[in-house]
Amino acid sequence: MAATIDNSDAVQATKRKHLGIPEAVFVEDVDSFLKQPGNETADAALRKLDEQYQKYKYMELNLSQKKLRLKSQIPQIIQTLEILRHMQKKKETTAPMQTHFMLADNVYCKASVPPTDKVCLWLGANVMLEYDIDEAQALLEKNLSTASRNLETLEDDLDFLRDQFTTTEVSILPQCSSRPLVVLVGGHFSFH
Repeated sequence: MAATIDNSDAVQATKRKHLGIPEAVFVEDVDSFLKQPGNETADAALRKLDEQYQKYKYMELNLSQKKLRLKSQIPQIIQTLEILRHMQKKKETTAPMQTHFMLADNVYCKASVPPTDKVCLWLGANVMLEYDIDEAQALLEKNLSTASRNLETLEDDLDFLRDQFTTTEVSILPQCSSRPLVVLVGGHFSFH
């Protein structure tokens, strides 16, 4: 009984881990699969599997875009943290810090920044807030930790999604044994 509970806990953890991505059904017995509701004909079953395949493709596109956003966001957070650490060291001095700041893409301006214990962080959505350097550093370290964890989760979800692609593709092939040719064209299964 304990083994069953442990096993079901592991299954629940896996389902929570990939929340939102339905698990592909592996078709071992084509005849019993075709007897299920909604699979009365081979064409209906193939359409259903192709629809699931297209959903996986859409999910992959969305997850890949999120991954790219996070991969560009993490270096920006790290760079901002380095700047804050440098400002932390300079705040005890009286000499101004010489720097360049970006006005627009590839347009920089030279600036002299007096020692300060306040910084403004751009939060996005046209919002900028002033923080103490220590508060800003704590916020950015938290954001870096969250972004890194989210990137790791996204990579796991993409791996899980690729497994679902493979399972769906393998499940489609036995359905097509009576057909002369099934080809993957433009991301859709085409029957010839």
